[in-house]
Amino acid sequence: MSTIDQEHIPFSRATVLGTELAYIRDAISRGALCGDNRYSRLCEAWMDEHYGAAKAFLMPSGTHALEEAALLCGIQPGDEVIMPSYTFVSTANAFVLRGARIRFVDIRPDTQNIDENLIEEAITPRTKAIVPVHYAGVGSEMDRIMAIADAHGLCVIEDAAQGVHASYHGKALGTIADYGCFSFHATKNYTMGEGGALLLRDNDRALDAAVIREKGTNRTAFLQGMVDKYTWVIEGSSYLTSELSAAYLYAQLLEADTINNRRLHIWRCYWEQLHSLAQNGQIELPGVPQGCEHNGHMFYIKTASLEERIALTEHLKQAGITAAFHYVPLHSSPQGQRCGVFVGEDRYTTDTFRRLLRLPMYDALTDSQVDRVCDSIRVFYQGKRGVVA
Repeated sequence: MSTIDQEHIPFSRATVLGTELAYIRDAISRGALCGDNRYSRLCEAWMDEHYGAAKAFLMPSGTHALEEAALLCGIQPGDEVIMPSYTFVSTANAFVLRGARIRFVDIRPDTQNIDENLIEEAITPRTKAIVPVHYAGVGSEMDRIMAIADAHGLCVIEDAAQGVHASYHGKALGTIADYGCFSFHATKNYTMGEGGALLLRDNDRALDAAVIREKGTNRTAFLQGMVDKYTWVIEGSSYLTSELSAAYLYAQLLEADTINNRRLHIWRCYWEQLHSLAQNGQIELPGVPQGCEHNGHMFYIKTASLEERIALTEHLKQAGITAAFHYVPLHSSPQGQRCGVFVGEDRYTTDTFRRLLRLPMYDALTDSQVDRVCDSIRVFYQGKRGVVA
């Protein structure tokens, strides 16, 4: 079969189980389509039960979850927030919108997560929060990060956009810090098209969180009969999710283990087939530290150089396979240079951007398609005549 005749393997495809429409129809039949109704509450209750959050709030996106976390942390103009530069813009935007300055630090080369050993040197009297990002669903070193935060009186917000259904030493990602933020974007393991969730570790901020997401009003308390009228009490925004979206997500949450197991199977297939290339020093494979249970969110490799990554990407494209690089480091972007600074040496952040290549990953990816991707990668490195990087 020629390359032209081969079926294209996309980089990502949204999860579709086939059961979602029944739940959407039920939501429509009930007539209450705005947020904080039956399916929103079912999703939140499911997350509370399965992840052990004190309270989960469904959100229109992971970005909105981060924005509300910034509000709950009381971020003010002039405050500083520490995070990795190797992350999506939403991680920084949520705090920059509140007037914060970002202090970017380097990442670990094994997990691409923030290097916990570099955080303390980035702390100043203006530091208000730390935002670890759980890259590829692999937990950051949260015990160390929480100890640093406790010692300096800092708030911690987990960007667990990629970490749904993953854990760190038995604790669900997103439930370890003060606040955790999930994403249910179409590219994530579980989706509602656009969506997210804010998870609270403690119940003491649940009322404030409910007020903020209701445009800063105490409408939730009014609907629960706790007050006789509702009014504007603090600053907030509209962070409620349509019932149609929530119904779609609920169908997927009910099959979360099935989806997770399939993605882990695909991840293991990649690892087993590409391990010999890593042993030969031609590529690097993802690192998963002891105590971390990942969720198969992505599988990536690291090539020897930017030039090799570009050549491999083109080779895969010619074979009908779409692979993708990842984040341009935020500290190198125009906005990142305006609103933040990189603290210390950039040993791995930019290097990772140049060399990391993400392979196709979605639950409908077949074993034969994984074989085809791996075969194509092996052919590429055979063409290099086994030269060790």
